[in-house]
Amino acid sequence: MNQVQPISTNDKNPDGWPFWSILIVDDEPGMRNFLVKTLVPRCHTVIEAASAEDAADILLNHHVDLIILDISLPGRSGVSWLKELREQGFSGKVIFITAFADLETAIEALRAGASDFILKPFRVPQILNAVKHCFENSQLARENYVLKRTLSSRSQITHGLVGHSPVIVALNQSLRRFATVNSTVLLQGESGTGKELVAHALHDLSPRAQGPFVPVNCASMSPELIESELFGHAKGAFSGATKARDGLFYYAQGGTLFLDEVAELPLALQATLLRAIEDLKIRPVGSTQLLPVNVRIIAATNRSLLEEVVAGRFRKDLYYRLQVVDITLPPLRSHKEDIPDLVQHFMAQLTPLLGVATLDITPTEMSYLQQYDWPGNARELRNLMERSLILGALNVSALFSLGQSVSESTTDTTLQRRGTDLQSLEKQHILAVLDSVQGDKTQAAQMLGISRRTLERRYAEWASL
Repeated sequence: MNQVQPISTNDKNPDGWPFWSILIVDDEPGMRNFLVKTLVPRCHTVIEAASAEDAADILLNHHVDLIILDISLPGRSGVSWLKELREQGFSGKVIFITAFADLETAIEALRAGASDFILKPFRVPQILNAVKHCFENSQLARENYVLKRTLSSRSQITHGLVGHSPVIVALNQSLRRFATVNSTVLLQGESGTGKELVAHALHDLSPRAQGPFVPVNCASMSPELIESELFGHAKGAFSGATKARDGLFYYAQGGTLFLDEVAELPLALQATLLRAIEDLKIRPVGSTQLLPVNVRIIAATNRSLLEEVVAGRFRKDLYYRLQVVDITLPPLRSHKEDIPDLVQHFMAQLTPLLGVATLDITPTEMSYLQQYDWPGNARELRNLMERSLILGALNVSALFSLGQSVSESTTDTTLQRRGTDLQSLEKQHILAVLDSVQGDKTQAAQMLGISRRTLERRYAEWASL
């Protein structure tokens, strides 16, 4: 076997070239040499093989994103070998090269799963354009996948946290400073304080902004499947794995992987994650191959991760690896002077999405909002503004339904006078939401931003009237 050792380049490949591994399979040494010299300066790894048998041995130990494959190989055709690879679960791109081709051969190659077909002799621009075309198609598929996961949250993005308070001003300055480095970041803070928003800002302000931002909610995935979700799996790795699948690390290549609720990761997986971060390589479940990755990690938790370490639920070494940059987000109750800015921001953000007009918030109503403690932080405020915009009036009754109180200093007689009307409005709103989800109380409670227990308590109160 004539094999070139893998040759790595910088993370920033010239002219936007991919962080890819390429396997060249051709029995002509001159052609292999030409392709190696052309591609090594532009791609992460280039390996060569003189036959399908040699190439198959290489694939046992190396992940490749693209195969440049001669159709006429000694012993067997490249087309038949590609069909075999596809049956085994290989999902990478393939470019066929040949000196002898007819229409029937080209059609057969494309049906076998080839991305392109080039006749020899060819010039450097031809092969480079073909490789770039494969990369762009692969990147588009990744971006479509990522878009499906992030479509709802991307509508909420700004390049920092909204507000003018000293704590928010200082935090936004820190974000711009930390965004330019490639270090891992740990975001800590209560639920609803904007950790995903900050993660987006760190990505959007970084040199990786053109790459994907891939969010992962570690608490929402079952412990049995989370390793496969993150690192991918080989065909046959477990029951139901009928084909190979790339993981979210792979989809985040060149960009940022956001691990939300990272404290929920099982201990065994924490060790695997630590190795991936330190080595910049991952091993899909059931595979012997190590795949190079070019990903920045941002992790978030609403718990004290140090307390989790002390309790033995989180690895100390992973904690220190994630905590290279540590950002703690303040609860909304500690910077209530930002509430007017947030209200205007959420209305500007939501009105075009909902197709409704903005609300005129009176000074009395704004004072009321600034007296409330906001246990759900900015997320709770945003949910309130969304419901209010739909109703066409500030829906402060939703705050009553949460069983929260405002400061005793709120004694405005206008608010007292509106109490009965607000309770009636609350009932109408909740019933309307329930009707929209065919009576599903769990789903209705989620849409209302309250617990199912609170919803059922309100029901009981109405029944007793």
